[in-house]
Amino acid sequence: MEDKNKPAQMNINIELPEDVAEGIYSNLAIITHSNSEFIVDFIRIMPGVPKAKVKSRILLTPQHAKRLLKALKENMTRYEQVHGTVDDTEVNAIPMNFGGPTAQA
Repeated sequence: MEDKNKPAQMNINIELPEDVAEGIYSNLAIITHSNSEFIVDFIRIMPGVPKAKVKSRILLTPQHAKRLLKALKENMTRYEQVHGTVDDTEVNAIPMNFGGPTAQA
């Protein structure tokens, strides 16, 4: 007998276009937020070059941002179990002030 209280399972077909599948390298993320969204700017900074460009910007609802945080934590735990602890100390911290709210990466 079918349980009528169970939500129906929905399958989602996700398409990954070739140009997106190639990816974009980023070595810095700037995170800002408002009361309704989180904005994550992915930036590539090259040594000795004083200018950098945002390569990609992702906008998330607070709920999606929290799910992303959880997924990143879970995946980092799995990664470190296989490859060892990732050292998160910054040797060459980049001082930045864009005049907005303090961002963390």
